Amino acid sequence: MTMTHLCKKTVVTVVNGQLPGPTIEVTEGDSVIVHVVNTSPHNITIHWHGVRQLQNGWNDGVPMVTQCPIQPNQNFTYRFNVAGQVGTLWWHAHVSCLRGTLHGAIVIRPRDGTNSYPFPKPDREVPVVIGDWWSIDLAEVDRKMQDNFFDYFPSGSTLNGKLGDLFNCSGVHEDSFMLDVEPGKTYLLRIINAGLFSEYFFKVASHRFTVVGSDANYVTPFTTDLIVIAPGETVDALLVADARPGKYYMVALPNQAPLPDTQTPEPATRGIDRLGNAGNAGKPAAVLPVMPNQHDVVQSLYFHSNLSALQHPRHRVPQVPKRVDEHMFVTLGLGTACRHGGFKCNWDVESETGLVATMNNISFMVPTAPLLPEHYRHVGSQLSTLVELPDKPPKVFNFTDVSLIPVGPKEKKLETTYKATLARWFRYGSAVEIVFQSTAMLQGDSNPMHLHGHDMFVLAQGAGNFDEARDVAKYNLVNPPRKNTVVVPNLGWVAVRFVADNPGVWYMHCHYEFHLAMGMTAVFIVEDGPTANTSLPPPPVGFPTCSNNEYLVPREVSLQTPQHTVSRLMD
Repeated sequence: MTMTHLCKKTVVTVVNGQLPGPTIEVTEGDSVIVHVVNTSPHNITIHWHGVRQLQNGWNDGVPMVTQCPIQPNQNFTYRFNVAGQVGTLWWHAHVSCLRGTLHGAIVIRPRDGTNSYPFPKPDREVPVVIGDWWSIDLAEVDRKMQDNFFDYFPSGSTLNGKLGDLFNCSGVHEDSFMLDVEPGKTYLLRIINAGLFSEYFFKVASHRFTVVGSDANYVTPFTTDLIVIAPGETVDALLVADARPGKYYMVALPNQAPLPDTQTPEPATRGIDRLGNAGNAGKPAAVLPVMPNQHDVVQSLYFHSNLSALQHPRHRVPQVPKRVDEHMFVTLGLGTACRHGGFKCNWDVESETGLVATMNNISFMVPTAPLLPEHYRHVGSQLSTLVELPDKPPKVFNFTDVSLIPVGPKEKKLETTYKATLARWFRYGSAVEIVFQSTAMLQGDSNPMHLHGHDMFVLAQGAGNFDEARDVAKYNLVNPPRKNTVVVPNLGWVAVRFVADNPGVWYMHCHYEFHLAMGMTAVFIVEDGPTANTSLPPPPVGFPTCSNNEYLVPREVSLQTPQHTVSRLMD
C-alpha cells in the first residue's frame, strides 16, 4: 500500500492494511494458527520472535534456514503452541528489511487470568511499538546494506506507526500517538523495539515505570524513569497516572556509540500522554522529559544489569544449569572479505572486497536451500560444506581498543576474514555457556543477539574485555533473567547459558538489520534426543518449496551430527 509521510508517498508492505500489524492476543497454552496470504511482490516469511517453537522449527520462519519463502501469490499456514511463556513477544518478517513495516505484537496472558499477575493488576494494557520510518523502498535498503553502501538511513522514528510532532510536512505536524489515561489508574505498557537500526531511550515526562517483565519472562520489579530497549527486545512496564492532569510527552530517542564511531542520523520521536481532562483543555504545552545524552550508552548497561528473574511461588522458573558441557567465547565485529566467498580476490581492489559483520571473524553466507529440511546435505555455498563456529576467535588482541575503530594500519592487520555458512552442533540436553564480546573492529556498537527456539540465562555483563579470572565471580546463578535477545554492551561483554533442549536448526544473529545483512549470524543445530518426544517431527503438510526445485521436502529428518561433512576452522 502507499503511505504518505514527510510530504512523500512511499510504497510499503504491511499486514491487513495496518502499521504496526495486528496484535495477536493469546492465553498461555493456546495453539495459534496464522494464515499468511502473500499478495506482495516480495518473497515473505514470518518469524514469531521469542516463541520457543518446541519441536516445531518448521514454523520458525527464517528464509533458507528453516523454510523456503512464501512466494508472491502463494500462501502458507503457520501453526505453533504458546507454552510456558507469559508476557510480550512479537512477530515480524524475516526477509530483507521488510520487518521495518511487517511487524506486530504478541500478547500472552496467564492461563488462570490476569488476576494471577505477580504485580498489581493493570486497568489497561497498551502495546507501544517503537519503530523507524523509511521514505525509500526497504528492499532496496537491504540490497544496499549487503553491498556495504550506507548512504540510506531512516527518515524518522515512530511510536505505534506515528511519527509525532517533531516531524512535519510543509509546516503541518505529523500525527502523534496519543495515550489517554485517567488519574490514579495503572497501565501496563508492552514496549517493543521493532526498529531496524537503533537501541532507544524511552521516557514519559513526570512519570516513572515499574519494570515487571522482559521477553515474555517475569522479572523482579524495579522502578526507573528510563527504559532502554534494543531491537528485538520487549519490556513490560507499569505506569501509574499519578501526575497532575495535563499533557506529557513520551519520547523515544535512539542512542549511538560516541566518536570515533561513525555518526549517523538518529531521529527521535514523541507521543503524548493525556492525563485527566487534558484533551479538552485547549492547547496547553505538553511537559517534556529530560532525556539522556544520545551518546550515554552506559545507560543501557545500567538498565539491563537491573534485570533479574522473579522468584514467585506461583511462577516457577527453570534453574540455571550448574554443569556446563560447552564453553564458547564469541567476538562480534566487522571485517573485510572477498565479495563472492572464498579467499581468492584482489584485496587491494575495493570492487572485489566488501565490509562484512562477523562472529569469531567469520561472516555468514546465506545458503541457497533451507538447512532445516536438508540439514547439511546441500548448503549451496561455494564452500559446499558448513563451517563450524569455533570456540574462540583466531587471534587474541585488545578487543575494545578504540584505536581500531577508524580505518587505518592498526585495524588492517586484523580485518581480513571470509564468508561461510557458519554452524554449531549441540547434543540434545547440552548446557552451553557463551561469552559474547563486542569489539572495536571498525565500529563500537552494542549488539542485540537473538537466539531462536530458546531462552538464555543472562549471567553477567560488563564494560571492556571479559576477564575470566575476574568476571566469572560476578555470575548470577540464583535468579538471572531469561531472555531471547541479549544486549552485548558497547565495547563490552555478556555471559549467557542455555540448555539445547529443542531439536532443530535455530538462527543466532544480531538484531541490528545492517549487522544481520552483513553476516553477524550463525545457525545452532540441536540434535535429536533419544525419544520421539525429544526429536524433530516430519515437516507439516503444505510446507513451502523453492521454485527452482533444488529443494524437496523429505519425509523424515534426523538431526544427528554428520561429522564427515563438517568443515572445522582450525586454530
